[in-house]
Amino acid sequence: MKNVGNSQIEMTELVLPNHTNQLGNLLGGQLMHWIDICAALSAAKHANKICVTASVDRIDFHHPIKLGDAVTLIASVNRVFKTSMEVGVKVYAQNFRLGTKIHTNTAYLTFVAVDENEKPVPVDQITPETEDEIRRFEDALRRREDRLKNRSKNI
Repeated sequence: MKNVGNSQIEMTELVLPNHTNQLGNLLGGQLMHWIDICAALSAAKHANKICVTASVDRIDFHHPIKLGDAVTLIASVNRVFKTSMEVGVKVYAQNFRLGTKIHTNTAYLTFVAVDENEKPVPVDQITPETEDEIRRFEDALRRREDRLKNRSKNI
Protein backbone atom coordinates (compact mmCIF):
# COMPACT_ATOMS: atom_id res chain seq x y z
CA MET A 1 0.00 0.00 0.00
CA LYS A 2 1.13 3.52 -0.81
CA ASN A 3 -0.09 6.76 0.69
CA VAL A 4 -1.73 9.66 -1.16
CA GLY A 5 1.13 12.06 -0.50
CA ASN A 6 3.51 9.87 -2.50
CA SER A 7 1.37 10.38 -5.61
CA GLN A 8 1.35 14.19 -5.41
CA ILE A 9 2.62 16.22 -8.35
CA GLU A 10 2.84 20.01 -8.41
CA MET A 11 3.35 21.97 -11.63
CA THR A 12 3.56 25.70 -12.21
CA GLU A 13 2.95 27.38 -15.55
CA LEU A 14 3.05 31.05 -16.56
CA VAL A 15 0.09 32.34 -18.59
CA LEU A 16 1.56 33.86 -21.75
CA PRO A 17 -0.22 35.72 -24.56
CA ASN A 18 -0.49 32.58 -26.75
CA HIS A 19 -2.40 30.88 -23.89
CA THR A 20 -5.18 33.49 -23.76
CA ASN A 21 -8.40 34.47 -25.49
CA GLN A 22 -9.38 37.97 -26.67
CA LEU A 23 -10.28 38.95 -23.08
CA GLY A 24 -6.80 38.11 -21.77
CA ASN A 25 -8.10 35.03 -19.94
CA LEU A 26 -6.45 31.61 -20.06
CA LEU A 27 -8.07 29.39 -22.68
CA GLY A 28 -10.05 26.53 -21.15
CA GLY A 29 -8.44 24.05 -23.54
CA GLN A 30 -4.94 25.11 -22.48
CA LEU A 31 -5.86 24.63 -18.83
CA MET A 32 -7.36 21.20 -19.62
CA HIS A 33 -4.07 20.25 -21.31
CA TRP A 34 -2.06 21.23 -18.21
CA ILE A 35 -4.54 19.41 -15.94
CA ASP A 36 -4.26 16.22 -18.03
CA ILE A 37 -0.44 16.30 -17.91
CA CYS A 38 -0.31 16.93 -14.16
CA ALA A 39 -2.88 14.20 -13.43
CA ALA A 40 -1.13 11.69 -15.73
CA LEU A 41 2.16 12.28 -13.91
CA SER A 42 0.46 11.71 -10.55
CA ALA A 43 -1.12 8.45 -11.75
CA ALA A 44 2.19 7.25 -13.24
CA LYS A 45 4.07 8.16 -10.07
CA HIS A 46 1.66 6.04 -8.03
CA ALA A 47 1.45 3.10 -10.44
CA ASN A 48 5.07 3.09 -11.62
CA LYS A 49 3.57 2.50 -15.07
CA ILE A 50 2.49 4.53 -18.06
CA CYS A 51 -1.06 5.70 -17.40
CA VAL A 52 -3.58 6.77 -20.01
CA THR A 53 -6.58 9.06 -19.62
CA ALA A 54 -9.81 7.05 -19.48
CA SER A 55 -12.23 9.84 -18.61
CA VAL A 56 -12.55 13.39 -17.40
CA ASP A 57 -15.48 13.68 -15.00
CA ARG A 58 -15.62 17.38 -14.62
CA ILE A 59 -13.63 20.55 -14.60
CA ASP A 60 -15.21 23.36 -12.65
CA PHE A 61 -14.18 26.90 -13.61
CA HIS A 62 -14.64 29.11 -10.53
CA HIS A 63 -12.64 32.20 -11.58
CA PRO A 64 -10.91 33.39 -14.75
CA ILE A 65 -7.12 33.09 -14.91
CA LYS A 66 -5.45 36.17 -16.39
CA LEU A 67 -2.48 36.84 -18.64
CA GLY A 68 0.65 36.98 -16.48
CA ASP A 69 -0.74 34.81 -13.68
CA ALA A 70 1.28 31.88 -12.38
CA VAL A 71 -0.90 28.76 -12.47
CA THR A 72 -0.14 26.04 -9.93
CA LEU A 73 -1.69 22.61 -10.41
CA ILE A 74 -1.63 20.06 -7.59
CA ALA A 75 -2.63 16.50 -8.43
CA SER A 76 -2.88 13.36 -6.32
CA VAL A 77 -4.53 9.97 -6.57
CA ASN A 78 -7.85 9.96 -4.71
CA ARG A 79 -8.62 6.25 -4.99
CA VAL A 80 -7.48 3.13 -6.81
CA PHE A 81 -9.90 0.56 -8.16
CA LYS A 82 -8.37 -2.41 -10.04
CA THR A 83 -6.54 -1.06 -13.08
CA SER A 84 -7.98 2.44 -12.87
CA MET A 85 -7.54 5.29 -10.46
CA GLU A 86 -9.18 8.64 -9.90
CA VAL A 87 -6.86 11.64 -9.75
CA GLY A 88 -8.01 14.97 -8.37
CA VAL A 89 -6.42 18.22 -9.51
CA LYS A 90 -6.70 21.60 -7.78
CA VAL A 91 -5.70 24.71 -9.71
CA TYR A 92 -4.58 28.01 -8.20
CA ALA A 93 -3.86 31.31 -9.95
CA GLN A 94 -1.34 33.61 -8.38
CA ASN A 95 -0.74 37.24 -9.30
CA PHE A 96 2.63 38.22 -7.86
CA ARG A 97 2.12 41.94 -8.56
CA LEU A 98 -1.11 42.04 -6.55
CA GLY A 99 -0.03 39.42 -4.02
CA THR A 100 -3.15 37.30 -4.62
CA LYS A 101 -3.65 33.55 -4.87
CA ILE A 102 -7.07 32.01 -5.57
CA HIS A 103 -8.42 28.51 -6.11
CA THR A 104 -9.75 28.68 -9.66
CA ASN A 105 -10.53 25.12 -10.75
CA THR A 106 -11.10 21.56 -9.65
CA ALA A 107 -10.95 18.51 -11.90
CA TYR A 108 -11.43 14.75 -11.57
CA LEU A 109 -9.87 12.38 -14.10
CA THR A 110 -9.67 8.61 -14.37
CA PHE A 111 -6.48 6.93 -15.56
CA VAL A 112 -5.68 3.32 -16.43
CA ALA A 113 -2.22 1.85 -15.92
CA VAL A 114 -0.96 -0.09 -18.94
CA ASP A 115 1.89 -2.51 -19.61
CA GLU A 116 4.32 -2.51 -22.54
CA ASN A 117 1.57 -4.02 -24.74
CA GLU A 118 -0.82 -1.22 -23.75
CA LYS A 119 -3.01 -3.68 -21.79
CA PRO A 120 -4.51 -2.61 -18.45
CA VAL A 121 -2.63 -3.85 -15.39
CA PRO A 122 -3.58 -3.89 -11.68
CA VAL A 123 -2.47 -0.96 -9.55
CA ASP A 124 -1.43 -0.98 -5.88
CA GLN A 125 -4.09 0.35 -3.54
CA ILE A 126 -3.68 3.73 -1.89
CA THR A 127 -4.04 4.55 1.81
CA PRO A 128 -5.70 7.86 2.68
CA GLU A 129 -4.35 9.26 5.95
CA THR A 130 -5.74 12.76 6.57
CA GLU A 131 -9.41 13.74 6.96
CA ASP A 132 -9.30 15.44 3.55
CA GLU A 133 -7.73 12.38 1.88
CA ILE A 134 -10.36 10.10 3.47
CA ARG A 135 -13.17 12.39 2.24
CA ARG A 136 -11.71 12.43 -1.29
CA PHE A 137 -11.26 8.62 -1.14
CA GLU A 138 -14.95 8.15 -0.25
CA ASP A 139 -16.17 10.75 -2.75
CA ALA A 140 -14.18 9.02 -5.52
CA LEU A 141 -16.23 5.84 -5.04
CA ARG A 142 -19.48 7.80 -5.42
CA ARG A 143 -18.20 9.47 -8.59
CA ARG A 144 -17.12 6.08 -9.99
CA GLU A 145 -20.57 4.60 -9.31
CA ASP A 146 -22.15 7.58 -11.10
CA ARG A 147 -19.76 7.16 -14.06
CA LEU A 148 -20.61 3.48 -14.39
CA LYS A 149 -24.34 4.18 -14.08
CA ASN A 150 -24.16 6.86 -16.76
CA ARG A 151 -22.04 4.66 -19.03
CA SER A 152 -24.66 1.90 -19.04
CA LYS A 153 -27.38 4.46 -19.89
CA ASN A 154 -25.41 5.73 -22.89
CA ILE A 155 -24.72 2.36 -24.44
